[in-house]
Amino acid sequence: MKLSAEQIQANWIEFNTNIETYITGDRKQKLLDFYQKYEDRIILMPASHKKEYHSAFPGGYVDHVNRVVKAALSMSAVWEGFGCDMTTFTQEELVFAAINHDLGKMGDEEHESYIPQTDQWRRDKLGEEYMHNKKIAFAAVPDRGLFLLQSHGIQYTFNEMLAIQTHDGLYDSANEKYLKSFMPETKPRTSLPFILHQADMMAARIEFEIEWLPKFSQNSVAAPKKNYTLSGNTKSSKQKALNSVSSPGLKNMLDSL
Repeated sequence: MKLSAEQIQANWIEFNTNIETYITGDRKQKLLDFYQKYEDRIILMPASHKKEYHSAFPGGYVDHVNRVVKAALSMSAVWEGFGCDMTTFTQEELVFAAINHDLGKMGDEEHESYIPQTDQWRRDKLGEEYMHNKKIAFAAVPDRGLFLLQSHGIQYTFNEMLAIQTHDGLYDSANEKYLKSFMPETKPRTSLPFILHQADMMAARIEFEIEWLPKFSQNSVAAPKKNYTLSGNTKSSKQKALNSVSSPGLKNMLDSL
């Protein structure tokens, strides 16, 4: 999957608009400042290193996060419709957790987590478009993301911490202590972690269906591919997107797409 420069820029605008719309108080500006500081990196980074995983392409991270925010809001409405106690978390907590659930994939303050794969065999045979940066000490994605938030003075609630920590559900065995409990007193006191996990899983699954399912059968009619091209004159819309970018380096990277 490949995003155009226009779509990458539109996704970034949507990403920041979600912060402006749903996050309140002092941490709204801190969050905007944080993402502006690392804009050049985050706007083009993938969400994984392997194309068989989700969003392993330039701009894939922001594209994925935006879809998780949308899915989380929709999934929240579904849970409410089935009688979920919506007083145990706020909409801001839901969106904050969705925006930052994969933040640890950014890397650290100095180094990217994913860098271009230099081994052509691994690119061709294993589908690894990127590789993990060995300059970074290992940390689980939720742990690194929470560390980055607190190290930049961005506070989060207990609900947000728990949701970010467990967003991979039981696919991560580290979450069993929170999610695989049979005693009522040790179960989560809010459904927020389950809603976020379902939103994240749904966003990744639907991308899989768009990108991969049509390839499994040459006899079937390929499913319609998602259109990532914005309407209007391509040249003018691309130029409009480039004009909204302040960083010369980032502008050059987007212009080359």
